[in-house]
Amino acid sequence: MGTVTRHRLATRPGAFVARETELGEIASVTAPAGQGRGRAMLVVGDAGIGKSTLIGEAASRLDGWQVLRAGGIEFESELPYSALHQLCAPVLDHRAGLPAAQRNALDTVFGLHAGVSPTPMLVGLSVLGLLSAVGRRRPVFCAVDDVQWIDAGSRQVLAFVAARVAAERVAMVFVARDAASVSELGRLPALTLGGLTDSEALTLLRYRTPLGHEAAIVQRILAEAAGNPLALVEFARDAGPFGLPADAGHGAVEHRFVSRFRRLPTPARSVLALAAAEPTGDLVLLRRAMAIQGLDASDLAAAEDSGLLVIGPRVHFHHPLARSAVYRSTGAGTRRQAHAALAAVTDVDADPDRRAWHQANAITGPDEETAAELERSAGRAQRRGGFAAVAAFLERAARLTPDRSRQVRRLLGAARARLSAGAPSTARELVGEAERLQPDLADRRAARLLRATIDYHVARSIPATIALLDAADVMAPDEVRETYLEAFASLMFSVDEPGRLRRLALHIRERVPQRQPPRPVDLLLQALVEQNLRPADEAIPLMRRTVDAFREHACTPDADPWWMERACVLSVDLGDSDAMEEIVDRQVELARAQGAYAILPHALRFQAVARTIVGRFADAHVCIIEARAVDEAAGTSNLVGSDLMLAAWSGDADRFREIQERLRGWAGVNPAALHYANAVLCNGSGDHEAALTALLLVRDQHRLGSYAVTAFHHELVEAAAYVGRPEEAEDSAEWIGDVARVNPNAWTTGAHQLACALLDPGLGAQDHYREAISRFAGSRMRVHYARARLLYGEWLRRVGRRTEARVELRAAHHLLRTIGARGFAARAARELDAIGEPTLTDDADPLAGLTARELLVARKVASGAGSKEVAALLFVSPRTIDAHLRNLYRKLGITSRRQLRELLR
Repeated sequence: MGTVTRHRLATRPGAFVARETELGEIASVTAPAGQGRGRAMLVVGDAGIGKSTLIGEAASRLDGWQVLRAGGIEFESELPYSALHQLCAPVLDHRAGLPAAQRNALDTVFGLHAGVSPTPMLVGLSVLGLLSAVGRRRPVFCAVDDVQWIDAGSRQVLAFVAARVAAERVAMVFVARDAASVSELGRLPALTLGGLTDSEALTLLRYRTPLGHEAAIVQRILAEAAGNPLALVEFARDAGPFGLPADAGHGAVEHRFVSRFRRLPTPARSVLALAAAEPTGDLVLLRRAMAIQGLDASDLAAAEDSGLLVIGPRVHFHHPLARSAVYRSTGAGTRRQAHAALAAVTDVDADPDRRAWHQANAITGPDEETAAELERSAGRAQRRGGFAAVAAFLERAARLTPDRSRQVRRLLGAARARLSAGAPSTARELVGEAERLQPDLADRRAARLLRATIDYHVARSIPATIALLDAADVMAPDEVRETYLEAFASLMFSVDEPGRLRRLALHIRERVPQRQPPRPVDLLLQALVEQNLRPADEAIPLMRRTVDAFREHACTPDADPWWMERACVLSVDLGDSDAMEEIVDRQVELARAQGAYAILPHALRFQAVARTIVGRFADAHVCIIEARAVDEAAGTSNLVGSDLMLAAWSGDADRFREIQERLRGWAGVNPAALHYANAVLCNGSGDHEAALTALLLVRDQHRLGSYAVTAFHHELVEAAAYVGRPEEAEDSAEWIGDVARVNPNAWTTGAHQLACALLDPGLGAQDHYREAISRFAGSRMRVHYARARLLYGEWLRRVGRRTEARVELRAAHHLLRTIGARGFAARAARELDAIGEPTLTDDADPLAGLTARELLVARKVASGAGSKEVAALLFVSPRTIDAHLRNLYRKLGITSRRQLRELLR
């Protein structure tokens, strides 16, 4: 839409002077929304420029629409989801038809019942679902004023919703002083309101001040107001027979409100102070607070007659500037009295957090009772997922806490909440404030650990990781088990000085006692340590026990998905494909159900790796698309290692190089994983020399504790055998054999048999090939089964047994094509061509014309998922999914879900 600054005024009897051009811009948002093409926009402009009036007029023209409003209040900007509650409260009954997770999220954030703390993304999806449900009955117009002052949680959720209303009967208009203060909404089309021209300003003056002024006074008003409509009206109101007051001028509008406020009688000022401190606009609550202060209806009438306050079903100020002017110009003692009266009349059961906030603003000195109530409010805010509010409550509680030690702990709690809310710099400041209070030794150590944790989460660098470990070393071991685990796991995937990881493993083994009985996470730390200290036959039993513990834990009601990904890596090291897929599938399921969106994209990407390992390439692609959708919704980015792995196994060299370039220079990228993926790509294309070169680059860095035999070591054995350098493969083959002996399963023993076959120069290789094929045939490992048949077919052709080779190569080619391993399939096709066996060309992929989103929708729907379920996966509404279905039906030339299932089958 761009930025609009043109204006044209029109006057109508009984109406205000409207900016018709700008109203047309608002109409360009609402008109399509009424037809199911939702839009959102941002209106920006200086205070008093007419933003709120414009939106109010636009809303008044929407017959048959559900109009929802919310607005920010500067001194309440930390209360959790307060603006969201304003907006959604009139339509909360529509949540009954939402999926259970979304319904529960709304109930939790609005305090309707206790529940698991939902993430902002889940809350956003729930609000989108709520508005979509309302929109099915009639179009919805959401007007959110003073966005720069609404709480961070509400702003994040509303930005999420605004980006996803394209298929809804929902129009959203946000109003702010400037776009920079609401960066979350920066991608929305902007309508910028500028000042009125002199002719437009004259029209407004004649309409709003019919008594008129002398020409000289009018010119002074026009000059001082500089086109600001609110300034024009206020200056004209205060102008006397001798002109404007001496302090008139652009930017002095708020002072006009202050002057008017101060001229009022004391009782009227007290009423206005109460109204300014009570932003909900509850007239009943206001009257009760007035009664406590001995104020009556006549005082309320005098406040209304001032022109500052508007009394209706809800109490509101003539302009947000009027509220802030009254609140700031009220004496500190009067403000405290107002908050004390409001705290006394606020229902402790219905709105305990606002009551605590009023109490906190009603006192000046230390007060442990109020501080404790604020801490309880912080606990409620945390259950609702409002980490910014948690921090605000705890910060205020700390200021009111008389005991120094308790004050330090509350400041550190506020710092943790600020870190969780994505404000590490503020978190550091709070830690510094706590340290300046000269805490005792235990709190000093906790502060040091928290500071190191903040730096670690910001940088994720090796120095930050080492500092985190140093800080953990001075804590009680049982308090920092998971800190050690996180730092140790982080270093495992980093390029670092030789021996550091082994030294750290020794240090953790000595310092952290074994817990009895151990939790799965305790076993995981112990297994990672021992994996890096002991040979395979000694470490694998503990790794096996850890994986089994996670499989069992994953099935319990209180299962935690956080560390399951590391358990999956152990299952890969063990060659246990069943455990690998079972644990990662459960991790994805739990992360979705719990709204754990910090974990979900990582879990989906490891699920993609697991799918790739067993040869489910199409499913791996769907996992990656969904992970991207989560990242897009959260505004985050992630490494694309799973994309690299899939590209390598698919034989897509162009895609592989593109991803490899994107990974260049990223901290934390595991070089062994990069070179392994490159080796898979090269072995698939038949460039075994390049594969061996890549693997030898990192072989010496390959740590003692890595037992992933079917990954790194098998590729090295194959590459070395095919280029006639079997001596390079001897260590890897021996390693594979040791692991297979200690931990025999289809994957490890199949890989061991293949290694024996590849390194056997005589006819004895045949038995090893057949045994490997037999082992893989009874497992999930389709792609490894197909590769084993390819290797056997190639060997048969080399020894002159062409008829038998034809059978193996034909079977390998068919399965590799079906899986999507195009590089290996082409290698099989070249072998068939060498013995005069033609191969079919690849059929055109009917899904090639679909976008990534459409492909994900197609596969999920074909698997039996409904529109609501798929919508939840993609963080959109069911209407958006239906729109995707219509598009992909048209592209595929089909008309139903049944046909889609048949096509994908």
